[in-house]
Amino acid sequence: METVAKIAVKKTEDEKAERVMTAQAVAQAALKIQVSNLNFYYGSYQALHDVSLRILSNKITALIGPSGCGKSTFLRALNRMSETLRGTRATGEILLGQEDVFAMDVVTLRRRVGMVFQKPNPFPKSIFDNVAYGPRINGLAHGTSLADLVEASLRRAALWDEVKDHLRKSAYALSGGQQQRLCIARALAVNPEVLLLDEPCSALDPIATAKIEELLYALTDTCTIVIVTHNMQQAARVSEHTGFFLMGKLIEFNETSLLFKKPACKETEDYITGRFG
Repeated sequence: METVAKIAVKKTEDEKAERVMTAQAVAQAALKIQVSNLNFYYGSYQALHDVSLRILSNKITALIGPSGCGKSTFLRALNRMSETLRGTRATGEILLGQEDVFAMDVVTLRRRVGMVFQKPNPFPKSIFDNVAYGPRINGLAHGTSLADLVEASLRRAALWDEVKDHLRKSAYALSGGQQQRLCIARALAVNPEVLLLDEPCSALDPIATAKIEELLYALTDTCTIVIVTHNMQQAARVSEHTGFFLMGKLIEFNETSLLFKKPACKETEDYITGRFG
């Protein structure tokens, strides 16, 4: 028969094991994307070298680094957008939740992981039809429900009040900042889990940039965001975590405040202090 002391010790050990398992489960649930040893090639040229990082759910992760360092290639690899170019290949692992990105149907993947590019690229259609395009081709909504979805997407992109009386006008009639928010609304219309943004504010004025940044904060309620930016002040303002890329390698990845205030690598410090880039 077990003594009282042994029973107490066993209970303590069981409770400790349960806490560890619970902590692991919470940590796993908090991860949206896990990248392990990712290498990417354009023909014989290797653009990414053994990149590994973890992206948390419902947070904003920023990627910084000089031009040609691989950050946009990395971003496009997350939803296999780079596969649209001939001669590309990737090795390593990317998990969306617990699912292997490279084993997924690419249409399903790109519905779950949306993308907004550097230059606004609205379709040559009306404002309404731009936002409705994704739901229509994916059979997600029709009739009144489609109109409601378009309105909800425009509201999420903080654009509804500006365009609600002009939905049948050409998207090209909008300003640059409005067009970029329209592209975000178009991506949001299929309710993605992750939104990738490749320098979305580089062509915008400070007022439009501020609106986009405010929008990003609001979207984290329902979306995980990864943003590539050349603007280090923007990365510091909007993101919880930042990764610094250089020559195709992830040099450092940390909480944004720590990376900018106490970088662990000399290359990171040299870049953020303006010694190169």
